Amino acid sequence: MRVTGSLIFLLSFQLLHLAKSSMVWLNKNGYEDLVVAINPQVPEDTNIILNTMNMIKNASHYLFETTKHRFFFKSVKIIIPKTWKKTPNYSRLKTESYDKADVIIADPYIKHADDPYTLQYGGCREKGRYIRFTPNFLLNDNLTNVYGEKGRVFVHEWAHFRWGVFNEYNDDVPFYVSRNSASVEAVSCPAGLAGIPVFQDCRGDKCESRSCRYDGQLYEKGCIFIPDIQQNISCCVMHSQYIPSVVEFCDKNTHNSEAPNMQNKICNHKSTWEVIMESDDFHNSAVVNASAPPSETNFRLLQTQDRAVALVLDVSGSMSMLIADKMNTTYGSEIVLLTDGEDSHISACFDVVKESGAKIHTIALGPEADKDLEELSELTGGLKLYAVDAFVPTKLIETFSAIISGSGDISKQSIQLESKELAVQPSEWMNTTVPVDKTVGNDTFFSIAWNRSQPFFFLKDSKGKVYGSSDFTIRNSNTARLSISGTAEVGNWEFCIKNVHRATQTLSVTVTSRPSCSNVPPVSTAAHTSRAKRAFNPVVVYAEVSQGFLPVLGATVIATIEKDGAAAVTLELLDNGAGADMTKNDGIYSRYFTSLQGTGRYSLKVNARGTNTTTRLSLQQNRASYIPGYRKNGKIYLNAPRPKFADKEIQVKLGSFSRISTSSFLVNTEGDSAPIYPPCKVTDLRARTENKTIVLSWTAPGGDFDNGKADHYIIKSSENLLDLRNHFDRATSVNSSNLIPQEAGREETFEIKPENFTTEKDTIIYFALRAVDDTNLTSEVSNIAQATWFIPSKASVPLDYDSNDGANSTVIAAIVALCVVVVCTVVTSTLCVLQKQKGRVDIETMQKHV
Repeated sequence: MRVTGSLIFLLSFQLLHLAKSSMVWLNKNGYEDLVVAINPQVPEDTNIILNTMNMIKNASHYLFETTKHRFFFKSVKIIIPKTWKKTPNYSRLKTESYDKADVIIADPYIKHADDPYTLQYGGCREKGRYIRFTPNFLLNDNLTNVYGEKGRVFVHEWAHFRWGVFNEYNDDVPFYVSRNSASVEAVSCPAGLAGIPVFQDCRGDKCESRSCRYDGQLYEKGCIFIPDIQQNISCCVMHSQYIPSVVEFCDKNTHNSEAPNMQNKICNHKSTWEVIMESDDFHNSAVVNASAPPSETNFRLLQTQDRAVALVLDVSGSMSMLIADKMNTTYGSEIVLLTDGEDSHISACFDVVKESGAKIHTIALGPEADKDLEELSELTGGLKLYAVDAFVPTKLIETFSAIISGSGDISKQSIQLESKELAVQPSEWMNTTVPVDKTVGNDTFFSIAWNRSQPFFFLKDSKGKVYGSSDFTIRNSNTARLSISGTAEVGNWEFCIKNVHRATQTLSVTVTSRPSCSNVPPVSTAAHTSRAKRAFNPVVVYAEVSQGFLPVLGATVIATIEKDGAAAVTLELLDNGAGADMTKNDGIYSRYFTSLQGTGRYSLKVNARGTNTTTRLSLQQNRASYIPGYRKNGKIYLNAPRPKFADKEIQVKLGSFSRISTSSFLVNTEGDSAPIYPPCKVTDLRARTENKTIVLSWTAPGGDFDNGKADHYIIKSSENLLDLRNHFDRATSVNSSNLIPQEAGREETFEIKPENFTTEKDTIIYFALRAVDDTNLTSEVSNIAQATWFIPSKASVPLDYDSNDGANSTVIAAIVALCVVVVCTVVTSTLCVLQKQKGRVDIETMQKHV
């Protein structure tokens, strides 16, 4: 093992980050081992625990009902922060940890951002990362008015998290023109939800309500839909679980397939119940013949303890014996198991490890580590890591960076700011700029490593102070380390290294730091990979960039993927809502990895960088529905408007920053040749009308998923949405022979003149497309875009409403009374005129007779 001599140096690092994997399992229709974790920054309040338990108890009954007597919550573990008072009711953690929790209770970092949400990386049917609630949501009963009963909200979020379904409302586009009803409808499921459009004009804390203005096709921007609280419907949980009659998910018969919402966009216009029926949970369960869950939810309270970590280095045949002898001392502890060799005895200790209560993080160093190694991590909830075997310890340092405290205590996180390795020729320089932003700076370490002889180097801080090689501590003849006292200066630090050896040698730089303030979360990056549940089952690389729970937008994110014996591959990850990226501007940067180099372990390093001019924060986009109000017995009850934060974006001065995060993944491919991929599905197709011309726009896919470029497009149109989805090839073709595809990620636009397709006057037309590569491989059918030529009559659109204070009722009554007076006046005047005319006629007649 080439880097054994550097391990003492490595163990001085307490580093970051994250490989999230839920440990929930289904046991006879009941979900077991659901983990809820309270963030250490949350002030102690036992009501949070009690209210969480009540929420999940109620959710269990509601889940049982909404899934047609199929699922419920059987056992739940709640992790209490170490900072809270210890009680006999709290047990010690085993393999549970904050970073692996399914539900997180944490403050939002900004006030009044109490929306529950589920963090979802992937597409339809793909599990989410975690559900988040705020303490205020759990403690403030008044929020029930704006989110609905807490147990029902939990089930709504659980469906996101467990089954990969999406919201069936649309806060940004609350209305659409419906072809089915030939009128303006609220985005809802099922269609035709009873309610009324309302516009709230708010200035400060005062709001006045009025009817929405109609522009000929839709309502004005800012118009909201106020539903009737009493509905003659039983679905849908993913739209309006707060309505008492809603006790089902929308199914194939009740689903509103034409509504412009995320469920239709991401899940190809399938209903939520259809998606749930495709899940493993559904196939591994059966209907319970009972009116209530077979058992009440069982809760266990666990408290975080001081961390105990043991390093097991390169054990082989003696591994099972070593662990067995020490197992009684590892309860609730962690083992970091690093090996570069094969061991046929690993599987012999699976049962013992599973029952031990110890969490095992495995690090496979090089390509020869045993293929069963990762199973130890799977069984115990540990991390599965991999490092390319190299002459300098950079790769291993990056791997150790994935091991965290697991407590969620940001003040104890050590964050990797830089990790760079380069082969430098004699007398050449390796210069590295490391930005230190204001969210970090404590316990900052600069480290350098080499594989032949010590280079000449110096470090200069943002104010010009220089640290020479004599300021560093030399370790093991090939590493040097400098600890910055106090809080490091904010700004760019320059690390300059010259290779003074007579031959080329590999030099590496690593920089770590801790948060500068215990109550301000640092910018962080989490790397992750998954196999997408879509055609060709591609690998998707994700990087979540955030400050606390707020997404960071506008960062430049580069992923480097390595495998022993192969050249490194770099990818720029994007947050553009196209290709592998599901949602634009959610702080999740994504890309397909198509350069597979055969079966084996791959290491992933993500470097996220930001500058003063590009980075900003945003609220989570996949938030629970905020109920604007409801109508009951003809009377409207309005809630306070959802808090606004500078047009949904929070401008901040993060300064320049750099973050490193690592992960690994295992690939099993058939045969020796690399797989060939088609273009990826277009997911952001849009249509608009301009001067009798339809303009389509979308993000260009690649020739291999979202890399390279396609050869040409096939565009189709139809006046029936489901026909276009189900029978794309039989739909009407749109001539796009002059459209030459651009590189992946570029914006495509295409104009369609009325003479280019056949349609009737006054209608709605749907469009979809496929991309084709130069080998004739074809993408999946895109999302379906709607172009509206039909202009609904105003009579089909309800505009008037009764407000809570009755002011509008009075106005309406006055208008009606005025109309009555006008009508009466007209009638009276007419009668008088007629009477006078009749009188003249009678006189004239009499005169003729005389």
